[in-house]
Amino acid sequence: MYNFDLTTADRRTHVKIVVVALIAGIVVVVIGKAARTDLPNLDTRMVRPPALMADKPVVWTRADRVTIR
Repeated sequence: MYNFDLTTADRRTHVKIVVVALIAGIVVVVIGKAARTDLPNLDTRMVRPPALMADKPVVWTRADRVTIR
């Protein structure tokens, strides 16, 4: 058996690779969940920003500037 190469490996070797990858993924998730600290409640649905009302349109210009086209 040539189990050192992924293309020539048998079914049992492929299953071992998949199982090891799944276990490693589960370990990473469990460590990440355990390392997470409790954050304060930052629920933004309860906080309403102040309503901004649009004013009349304003045009800002300066007459002393020369426009070269």
